[in-house]
Amino acid sequence: MKVRKASQDEFPRCLAIRREVFVEEQSVLWEEEVDGLDSECVHFLALTGEDAVGTARLRFTPEGGAKAERIAVRGSWRKQGVGRALMDAIEAEVRRSARPEVLLSAQVRVIPFYERLGYRAEGPEFLDARIPHRLMRKRMDRV
Repeated sequence: MKVRKASQDEFPRCLAIRREVFVEEQSVLWEEEVDGLDSECVHFLALTGEDAVGTARLRFTPEGGAKAERIAVRGSWRKQGVGRALMDAIEAEVRRSARPEVLLSAQVRVIPFYERLGYRAEGPEFLDARIPHRLMRKRMDRV
């Protein structure tokens, strides 16, 4: 399995994974999933052979922040290192950009996954697409 930045031609593959995971599995409305920010983001695609098994996007905010978003792994590929590989790719890109930290809004049920990667939850739970989330943060060491 490898993770790489998705080309513009591969973006529909990223959207297909997001539709499968967020819309079909989690009942997020498509209108909420496609938020109009995709053109501002760096998209990543996890591949095993030619099969796309996961995706994520990284958005650099106007305030200079870095936010990991839309992290999605196909059901049959969960717990096989795909999510970790996607986050490694995002963090490497954040380090290259010299941003000091990564933020993300984690679904409460997957907070332990992000904690194992060094993220810390902060603030109260909030609803995003009717799903409980918490803000998480990880400081980036310069490499």
